[in-house]
Amino acid sequence: MSVYVITGASKGIGFGFVKNISEDPRNLVVGLVRDVTGTVEKVTAELGDRSNVHILHGDLTKYVSLQQAAADTAKIVGERGIDYLIANGAFMSQFDAYDNICTLADKHEELDDVASKQFKTNVTGNIHFFKFFHPLVMKGKIKKVIAISSGHGDLEWVNNYEIEPAAIYAASKAALNIVVAKFSAQYKKDGVLFFSISPGAVEVGHYDKPTPEQMEGLKLFMERVQAYAPHFKGAVPVEQAVRTVKALWERASIETGYAGAFVSQSGDRQWM
Repeated sequence: MSVYVITGASKGIGFGFVKNISEDPRNLVVGLVRDVTGTVEKVTAELGDRSNVHILHGDLTKYVSLQQAAADTAKIVGERGIDYLIANGAFMSQFDAYDNICTLADKHEELDDVASKQFKTNVTGNIHFFKFFHPLVMKGKIKKVIAISSGHGDLEWVNNYEIEPAAIYAASKAALNIVVAKFSAQYKKDGVLFFSISPGAVEVGHYDKPTPEQMEGLKLFMERVQAYAPHFKGAVPVEQAVRTVKALWERASIETGYAGAFVSQSGDRQWM
């Protein structure tokens, strides 16, 4: 049996992790969400009565919320601690999904607001998350901390293929990768594996219903994706992404060079 704690567990790939992992009744899954009532209803409706799933309140933008979530989690997991700590929760915005950075800069007030939310959630929120839950990871047997990142945070990919959209989101994910590496630098000696995984393109509805202007930006982005990855056929279903990412974090280790790393779902730097 393994113990998992997953942020952003209410939807998308986060809920996919909860669904997949809790299929084994020997596993214990704690999902952190902002809307506990809605998520509990979703779990009951879609997964049935799984006694190994616990949904707790945890807001990455609220320091005290994460502190309390760690205390509440400790009561559930006890001396077993946490085997896998999954930093999946993130703030994504339609604001920067399609346009280049200068177009975003023309809307300076919205840019400031979105950037503040992105970095508070995706960067500093995860610093607090790792800090509060680290003592429970130290009690676990497996001691793995995984951040769900994005290929948008890779400088070489952006530079080599002139990837223009998602500038603020990309910056926050690049910062997250550094945060993970810094935690790894501190705790690798204690046997804790920290690393970041990009799950690739996953179908979670992020590009639904774009405007005609946004479609132009999406078209340009897809042209550059095709130049980068001619084999790319489109986003994969959540279930497939979950299986691939889970298989990677299960086989990854400090000994095989994953400490502090930022890799794709395949364990390399091929983002799609």
